[in-house]
Amino acid sequence: MRRTLLCVAAALIGALVLRIMAQTRDFKPVTQEMLVNPSPDDWLMFSRTYDAQRFSPLKQVNKQNVRQLRLAWERGMGAGTTETIPTVYQGVMYVITPGSIIQALDATTGDLIWEYKRKFANAATGVGGRSKTLAIFDDMVYFTAPDSYIVALDARTGAVRWETKADARGHTSGPIIVEGKVISGGTCGGGRANCYLSAHDAKTGKEVWKFYTTQGANDPAGDSWAGVPEDKRTASTWALPGSYDPVRKLIYWGIANPTPNTRAARHDGNAFAIPLTSPADLYSNSTVALDPATGKLSWYYQHLPGDDWDEDINEERTLLRTAVNPDPKFVKWINPDIPKGEVRDISVNVGEGGGIWAIDRTNGQFLWATPFPFDVPNFILSKIDGKTGRATINEDLIVGAPGQRRLICFFNTRSYWPTAYHPGKNSLYVPYYDICLDQTSAAPATATTPATRERRVGGRRPGADPENLVGLAKINMATGEIQRFSTGSRATSTGAVLATAGDLVFWGDLNRRFRAFDAETGKILWEQILGGTISVSTITYAVNGKQYISVITGDNLAIPGLLGDTNFAGVMTPEFKPARGHNAIYVFALP
Repeated sequence: MRRTLLCVAAALIGALVLRIMAQTRDFKPVTQEMLVNPSPDDWLMFSRTYDAQRFSPLKQVNKQNVRQLRLAWERGMGAGTTETIPTVYQGVMYVITPGSIIQALDATTGDLIWEYKRKFANAATGVGGRSKTLAIFDDMVYFTAPDSYIVALDARTGAVRWETKADARGHTSGPIIVEGKVISGGTCGGGRANCYLSAHDAKTGKEVWKFYTTQGANDPAGDSWAGVPEDKRTASTWALPGSYDPVRKLIYWGIANPTPNTRAARHDGNAFAIPLTSPADLYSNSTVALDPATGKLSWYYQHLPGDDWDEDINEERTLLRTAVNPDPKFVKWINPDIPKGEVRDISVNVGEGGGIWAIDRTNGQFLWATPFPFDVPNFILSKIDGKTGRATINEDLIVGAPGQRRLICFFNTRSYWPTAYHPGKNSLYVPYYDICLDQTSAAPATATTPATRERRVGGRRPGADPENLVGLAKINMATGEIQRFSTGSRATSTGAVLATAGDLVFWGDLNRRFRAFDAETGKILWEQILGGTISVSTITYAVNGKQYISVITGDNLAIPGLLGDTNFAGVMTPEFKPARGHNAIYVFALP
């Protein structure tokens, strides 16, 4: 009996080795054409395609059979931060695991093919790594490492092919590959000199260009920083990577808030040194459209001028084609010069501080925008000029004086966890959290009181229903009409949304529930309770004709606040006490 078991084990190990050898031997290099038009079986970038739609043409799993989904495999990961979205190509899953470890896994079983462990001078650098995605091109996998290096690994073996230091910026975003260039962003350690998007040659790692994300003295748009020294101007690209339009040859990237957080802190105590209306502190909270060959700016649109509250509007830009027919019943700000029903190629984005914008992606022309998830008096903007698209910050909410307190809506209503678009429904699916920001500005010490630091905590929106603080919005991209899906829970989320041709929308929450919704009605069709909190990640792919749904659980930087440990205390629902530190990949398939 023992001998038989040993023979069976040897046979299984031999089969695994042969499968791994076949996967590496038969590797086909990824071309630019494949990135533009990927196989439905693969997931080649953070949102599958350059347009960031997160829509999969796969429909083996559909509304009729989704209840039959079963766990195909699970693989644990080490301790640390996980904010990543895997890449899948030809049956191999490439993923960043906690500790900034890159693994290549058999996408049908989770078995390890190879592993790359980067050595850091300080081990904590790797454990806290927050890179959100990998990229793949030719025969290499690209990783923006937390020690500011861009690293190219052999997709077959994990061996380092090249690595390039990207100054001192932190890498919390990820790369995309456009026309043979690795395009990446990051944080802004050390001032404006490290606030940039960059392009590196995908084969050699040589730097091709940089685009600085704050204005300099020679910027053609002039100076919107009221004379702030260049080395003090910061606005990062810390979140998800950008999108690419291969027809117009433009990349679109979202840029975060200016820092320090408040206008007064950035402008020597004067919150009104810059205008209330855009442009102000460019290119913060803007969409920029760049030529991928040169990095030169084609156009920009500033969504929030001179941010006063750290309301990042740097999430993904979703590219789609639609009739532009915004309905005044649903949309607050509309360009009156756009013929009703005219078909446009647009860029759509939803900000961390709320709001949804539709912009023409050829020239940055404003089409329409509206507060999101709700239209309230203390929304971050007071108005947008429909003809010009120039936005005006809500002056009544500026914390201009020391110790001044304001309630600003909204606050982390969604963040770097991406949305999804279903072209068959012409709808964008956006998870939201109905919460506002209770902010008090810093105040110096006086003769009778000590100095106080800036205070930022979650605040309940006046009139908000405590039983319905969380939702999944289905937004019609032609009219702006919002249909709200009940998530079946009061728990919020840091989970990515996934839409499929099976007319399903997948999304999970911080209470470990992973669900499939009917894309039309929002009815919950399937649910699994996992071992930990859902963290970004959700994708689908197919191998040998079988469709898989993958999701990652684990710790990320936003979860402690959203669970009430820190700045959401007293606002988040206290009944949810999920397991923390449960870092794992779960993959489901039909029996």
